[in-house]
Amino acid sequence: MRAFAFDQYKQPLHETDVPEPVVGDRDVLIKTAAAGLNQLDEKIRQGEFKLLLPYTTPLVLGHDVAGTVIAVGARVRRIKLGDEVFARPRDHRIGTFAERIAVNEADIARAPSNISLVEAASLPLVALTAWQALVEKGRVGPGTKVLVHAGSGGVGTIAIQLAKHLGAHVATTASAANADFVRELGADVVIDYRTQDFERELSDYDFVLDSLGGENLEKSLRVLRPGGKLVSINGAPDPAFAKEAGLNPVIRLVIAGISRKVRAQAKRLGVTYEFLFMRADGAQLQQIADLVDAGAIRPVVGATFPFAQTPQALASIGTSRVRGKTVIAGAGA
Repeated sequence: MRAFAFDQYKQPLHETDVPEPVVGDRDVLIKTAAAGLNQLDEKIRQGEFKLLLPYTTPLVLGHDVAGTVIAVGARVRRIKLGDEVFARPRDHRIGTFAERIAVNEADIARAPSNISLVEAASLPLVALTAWQALVEKGRVGPGTKVLVHAGSGGVGTIAIQLAKHLGAHVATTASAANADFVRELGADVVIDYRTQDFERELSDYDFVLDSLGGENLEKSLRVLRPGGKLVSINGAPDPAFAKEAGLNPVIRLVIAGISRKVRAQAKRLGVTYEFLFMRADGAQLQQIADLVDAGAIRPVVGATFPFAQTPQALASIGTSRVRGKTVIAGAGA
């Protein structure tokens, strides 16, 4: 079947012919209607995650999929033939830039009924990231003051909506051109990152979702109230993550060293820093699908490419500023 892979780290994505997926007892075979693109795909291609995700090459990329079930394993009970589903396949079983993919049933949810499969494909990774940051780690609820950085991006567009659904007061950073757009998503306060310093404008926040890292992360720690929490998806991995991921002791020591500075800064300020590397979770994804069906969350697809242009679509991730997500469509047509 057709797929898009890279042969060595830092080499470009190219079309290739790969074997049909092997469908295990607990697997579901999905005919790909669409696949979402994420910064994670490009970071893996560049080798930035070799320490955490030691993939072998050649590697078919892709972490988001939506499509139709065309085969099920012998022990699959929840999903049936013909179901329209979406998923973020678990690590080491990625590869949605392909005509078909086998995914563990536990990672799959039925797609929302009120959106297209292209829109559904935009959701899994970013929606699970937002859920695991805000619900699991942040315990965001009514009255919580939340800052979501990069509000017009893939994670930001969903995180604003989810935080608002949870009852939070939501601030976000965005360009002036996107100010009205993020307000429509639910942002109460919009900081123009080009002309305003969010650290001067905001204070006493309970929770920050950081997707930018670096200086932005350090400044974000200072807008938290004592006891507040920052969760970053682009900062230094912390020891808790390394332990949970089951990394070997040497790598855990390296990670502890990498994150020592930011953890010490957080401790001095009386706040908490945590790193999040989202995980596949079909049950959570089904709750997100229910929120989409209820109108509480809407996907934002800023660009769509045909399957044949997957390399160009991936290249556009770092150069264009689309609202929400970029999606490739028609892989399994």
